Amino acid sequence: MAQITPVDFELPPANSADFIPMRGVRNRHLQTMIPRLIRRRLKFTPHWQRLDLPDGDFVDLAWSEDPQQARHKPRLVVFHGLEGSLYSPYAHGLIHAAKQRGWLGVVMHFRGCSGEPNRNQRIYHSGETEDGTWFLHWLRREFGTVPTAAVGYSLGGNMLACLLAKEGASAPLDAAVIVSAPFMLEACSYHMDKGFSRVYQRYLLNLLKANASRKLKAYPGTLPVDLKQLKSVRRIRDFDDLITAKIHGFADAIDYYRQCSAMPVLSQITHPTLIIHAKDDPFMDHHSIPAQEELPANIQYQLTEHGGHVGFVGGTPRRPQMWLEQRIPDWLTRWLGAAP
Repeated sequence: MAQITPVDFELPPANSADFIPMRGVRNRHLQTMIPRLIRRRLKFTPHWQRLDLPDGDFVDLAWSEDPQQARHKPRLVVFHGLEGSLYSPYAHGLIHAAKQRGWLGVVMHFRGCSGEPNRNQRIYHSGETEDGTWFLHWLRREFGTVPTAAVGYSLGGNMLACLLAKEGASAPLDAAVIVSAPFMLEACSYHMDKGFSRVYQRYLLNLLKANASRKLKAYPGTLPVDLKQLKSVRRIRDFDDLITAKIHGFADAIDYYRQCSAMPVLSQITHPTLIIHAKDDPFMDHHSIPAQEELPANIQYQLTEHGGHVGFVGGTPRRPQMWLEQRIPDWLTRWLGAAP
């Protein structure tokens, strides 16, 4: 696939898709939580596939349709957020939108996030790009070269940014979109200790602990803690200290955060990329907002006043609209093609 360099293209304008929050629902917490209340059901029947990895572990793929029968369609890859999956509203909503555009959509679940614990002595984290890179190259080898884009949400967005920066022009993608990414992990970890953000931290931590508990019960000894130690963890930073950092060779959580934050490497991204972030994101603060003048011309940064964390709910209470499901495909149409 011929790679596009910054001098070869002009990014689509943002003014055709400004975000207008639902009237009366501008609050950051409502924007964050409403999608999880109104988008519970999938609008398509996913095609599941287990992909064996070179190290003997696996990741599970959820396709919008049978990829063997849609191998010539443009592809949209989704990388989910912390403890997310196909069933996260943002993930299945975008896959459905891709299907409606005539594209082949797929969610690559991070290890252990598809409902079954992974086998090896490792998990996933914000800077773990190896699985995503291997998957993207496998995708091209298995199904051929067609226009391909990737979208990363939250943790998956930071991971995708790191992947794009690390791989450069060799990443088998035509374009990318990053949504609500915690580009400065250390600052985000401190922010999650404050105010109402502690509610989100407790929710996410409970998911992490439940997942780790399942892994320990299925494969004893695959984590550097036992069930008693796991139960005592009170913050995500503690989880990363005890588990994430130790498994993946970091000195501690802070070392992990500093090595895997995408902010310092955004300027190294060469692919056409749209970054979407809300000023009122309750998961992070201004530290995760890059300076526009420091971004290369191939990155378009759309900072909205409202939207919460992976929320961006517009429309009306009777007819809510998930803005991301329109904005992202519209922006990617230049590379993936318009709906037939």
